Amino acid sequence: MELRPNDQAVVNLGGIRKEISIALVADVQVGDYVIVHVGHAIGVIDPEEAARTLALFAEMQAVAGAEVQP
Repeated sequence: MELRPNDQAVVNLGGIRKEISIALVADVQVGDYVIVHVGHAIGVIDPEEAARTLALFAEMQAVAGAEVQP
C-alpha cells in the first residue's frame, strides 16, 4: 500500500494497482492488509487471515481455470 494525501492510498488488488479511500479505517499503515469494497477500505485484517484468504482465492482460481480447459 502506498499512502497518499486526503485519506487516499494505492493498493495492490491481485496485481492491479488501484487508488482507494482509507477514510473509514483508523491508523492504517503501509504493509497492512485491508478489506476493500467499492473503492473504500472498510477494515484491516491481520497477516495470517490475509494469507488464508489469498490462498483460498488462488485455490478458487486454479479450480476455475481447470474447469475452463477444453
